[in-house]
Amino acid sequence: MIRCVRIWTEAGNSVFEEGSIALPHGERGDVLSHVLGARSISFRETRSGGAFAPHHAPTRQLVITLAGTLEFKTIAGATFVIRPGDLLLAEDTTGSGHSWRLIDDQPWRRAYVIVDADVAALFQPSTAS
Repeated sequence: MIRCVRIWTEAGNSVFEEGSIALPHGERGDVLSHVLGARSISFRETRSGGAFAPHHAPTRQLVITLAGTLEFKTIAGATFVIRPGDLLLAEDTTGSGHSWRLIDDQPWRRAYVIVDADVAALFQPSTAS
């Protein structure tokens, strides 16, 4: 399972849910996702101690965290943590947005995968128990 947090805009504010990337296929002992069509990929690094004030995502994107642990916060005060290996599906391209801050001593290294609105992002919400 690959952990993924989806964040989107609802009634003008960013909200989120935890889930995973669907891995429905198997081959040689691995589990595989479907192919995701992406428009572009870029990489970025923020030094340890970094933070970013409330903002919305500039476009629909998957953010793959390679290093660093972050706390994300919505305007309503709800928080979640992203760790290395986690994905963030950022779909809150309007509204009040979210903020983040690094909470460990590592830089945040990440890849931004831009995904068009009509592309299935492979996100699967966690099932309620």
